[in-house]
Amino acid sequence: MATATIGLGLGLVPTHRVTTLSSNPNSLRTRPYRLGLTVRASSADATTSTGDGVENVVIVGSGPAGYTAAIYAARANLKPVVFEGYQVGGVPGGQLMTTTEVENFPGFPDGITGPDLMDRMRRQAERWGAELYQEDVEAIDVKNSPFTVQSTDRKVKSHTVIYATGATAKRLRLPREDEFWSRGISACAICDGASPLFKGQILAVIGGGDTATEEALYLTKYARHVHLLVRGDELRASRTMQDRVYNNPNVTVHFNTEAVDLVSNTNGQMSGILIRKVDTGEESVLDVKGLFYGIGHSPNSQLLEGQVELDNTGYILVEEGTAKTSVEGVFAAGDVQDHEWRQAITAAGSGCIAALQVERYLVSNNLLVEFHQPKTEEVKKELTDRDVHEGFDLSLTKHKGQYALRKLYHESPRLICVLYTAPTCGPCRMLKPILSKVIDEYDQNVHYIEIDIEEDPEVAEAAGIMGTPCVQFFKNKEMIRTVAGVKMKREYKEFIEANK
Repeated sequence: MATATIGLGLGLVPTHRVTTLSSNPNSLRTRPYRLGLTVRASSADATTSTGDGVENVVIVGSGPAGYTAAIYAARANLKPVVFEGYQVGGVPGGQLMTTTEVENFPGFPDGITGPDLMDRMRRQAERWGAELYQEDVEAIDVKNSPFTVQSTDRKVKSHTVIYATGATAKRLRLPREDEFWSRGISACAICDGASPLFKGQILAVIGGGDTATEEALYLTKYARHVHLLVRGDELRASRTMQDRVYNNPNVTVHFNTEAVDLVSNTNGQMSGILIRKVDTGEESVLDVKGLFYGIGHSPNSQLLEGQVELDNTGYILVEEGTAKTSVEGVFAAGDVQDHEWRQAITAAGSGCIAALQVERYLVSNNLLVEFHQPKTEEVKKELTDRDVHEGFDLSLTKHKGQYALRKLYHESPRLICVLYTAPTCGPCRMLKPILSKVIDEYDQNVHYIEIDIEEDPEVAEAAGIMGTPCVQFFKNKEMIRTVAGVKMKREYKEFIEANK
């Protein structure tokens, strides 16, 4: 394929096709006390689970439901195994990773961002002994007991399963949608709204519910103006959100309007949306530089299709007031079984119910093996964007900011890994610790720089960054790969190993 060139103010470097590359986090485990017996594992068998090789519970999915289930199960000494997921349900942490201010979750009178809330839940689950794997589950067998859960990197047998995979944002599938996906179209305003591509531009949001109205209002922080395209003749959002939209002079609502296709300029960049009035059929072009989807979600129940009962839209059916599915020992929590409320607090509540019912199920069937976690040191908090290194030292491996990037670009003989992030980007928060661990493994073979696209917008713009997170690899003043989004740990390791 032909390569284009970009200038970072560092020199001309060839760009390459964005590739999708998966994680293999190693986690030492200790054999548990079995109902009071003080048996400890030696280092040789630290990767064994229960005595018969079967876990108490596997939790598939994260977000408020998965993490709450993990907290309750871990505090009950069940040592839950949690597969946080990537591609199926989005990044670990679920939909709240792409939510701005959460103002209705109890305990936070001043509000809290979705990513911050998920960070706290995740740390709480880890504190009590949950074993977390940032891997996708590829297959589940709940027709045979014990159940089998197969991820990208391991196969686990378990007496019970809590399925909490949430729901995925829908796409319109416009004719040119794939052409402009991440190059003008996004389903996550909080992830991409701060991108240089959208700052100061006229943007559009499609949808009429709470998701769409929240996206539109958030984008007004960065955009010159936002058009909200609603297919019906009224907003379906809550009255509070409607009032905020109508009272914001930077948002224009277009009722009875649908998107037909996308329009580009002579440079191949997205320049507008071909829209149609539903009531009259009249078509016109709306000049916008970016489009954000806010059109709802589909339950991520695919792995259990044909094994547990689902409703006609794919939501898992549970016994009213419980987390019990049609299969004994299999429980569902969160949005994957909730087509009505779909709130963070109701998801968390259902995760609590699921964990309590798992414990009862294990006890009543004489299957429970109790784990007692050794005390561990408190996990140190990650550096914030303000924790910038004083000065520059080429011998250091990790750096921040454009000065470090320019110096390393010209002076480093190592492979250079550049991570572009945004302060409000939830997926960025999940990628940072993954990359950090990888960089630690290749300490003398790689240099790592984090670029905040709000602090250094000119660098991000020159690099052609259209969304976060995004990773670029350089060597000998050439860019050898661009990887957009959150990938698994193994994929970054394999690339560094091949190019160090």
